[in-house]
Amino acid sequence: MPNPTANTERKNWGPVRSKLERLIERGEIEPDPAQKILAGRLDRLDGDLSNRSVAKKSSALGWLFGKKGKPEPVKGLYVYGSVGRGKTMLMDMFYRQSSVSKKRRVHFHAFMGDVHERIGAHRDKVRDGTASEDDPMPPVARQIAEESLLLCFDEFTVTDVADALILSRLFEALFAEGVVLVATSNVAPDDLYKDGLNRGLFLPFVEKLKAEVEVLALDSGEDYRLAAIGTEDLYITPLDENAASRVDKVWDALLSGEKEHTASLSVKGRTIPVPRAGNGAARFAYGDLLQKPLGAQDFIGLARRFHTVVLEGVPALGPAERNEAKRLINLVDTLYDAGRRLVISAEVPAKDLYSAPSGTEKFEFERTVSRLFEMRGDDYMSASEDDRPVGSDAVR
Repeated sequence: MPNPTANTERKNWGPVRSKLERLIERGEIEPDPAQKILAGRLDRLDGDLSNRSVAKKSSALGWLFGKKGKPEPVKGLYVYGSVGRGKTMLMDMFYRQSSVSKKRRVHFHAFMGDVHERIGAHRDKVRDGTASEDDPMPPVARQIAEESLLLCFDEFTVTDVADALILSRLFEALFAEGVVLVATSNVAPDDLYKDGLNRGLFLPFVEKLKAEVEVLALDSGEDYRLAAIGTEDLYITPLDENAASRVDKVWDALLSGEKEHTASLSVKGRTIPVPRAGNGAARFAYGDLLQKPLGAQDFIGLARRFHTVVLEGVPALGPAERNEAKRLINLVDTLYDAGRRLVISAEVPAKDLYSAPSGTEKFEFERTVSRLFEMRGDDYMSASEDDRPVGSDAVR
């Protein structure tokens, strides 16, 4: 017999909640109360934005608008929680169906790269005499607001001191222009740029952010992105055509429909390129990661930024590859301590991956093999990364 209460509730669902329920009904994801709450909050925000747009068009007297035609503020949304909880999935549902015409969905680090380029371009114009404002922040904020009144940021995190120092003034100007922010993050606003260099100068941004957005914690639960990945696909061997297709399958599952992109890490003033990234995961070829002069701090930066690292094409290592073996040891140790996931495709099984008659790495690699095995277990996969520290030093 139909449940009239359930039918009434369904009629009140907005587009995000409706889409979420369809995925549940099709068995693509498991029901999650926290996700339903977030979906409802995103639908409410969409309604607020739609009402603001209608009021702007219909109000001849501009009663909802202040000076200079700025729209009445609408509070955005900052969602944080452990990896794989569906934050990005739900934000993307919201973004795709939002009626806001001027909108932008972008990874936070890509956005900040664009901001730095705009600041540089404005300073060039000032030097050329084609722009009059010495302070680049107001004109840059106006440019962004003219293009996008809704900004959706994936993986909001701050590790770069240059970003930290400009965020407060930039977003104060953006919010003044009526820009609404929706962001996902692994950390609460108060933990952004934690232990970072000159963090005191960053704290005004944190307070401004909390005043302009509703902060919503998505409680711990199953990592849905990795549910489709079998533990046998976390260490793939040998390196044949089947291995390549298995890595691609894992990568597609990690992306969850998101388009991959290039990225970079800034660690203690150095830039580390990430050839392939998306949805909180990074993908490297053997030569891009283990044959570069990278150390523990670089891998800590990697662990801070990404929940999963995919490393493909690792050959059998011997005495001639001692440096590569040492980097692999450091990489595994760092990801293990941080509770991050590692997917490897290799020429040989883990126990045979490094062979040498003597040396420190020979003995250290025994621990690496043990950890690679443990990282494939259900207990490790289901543990929250919040239970493990990501190194003892801040990455700057």
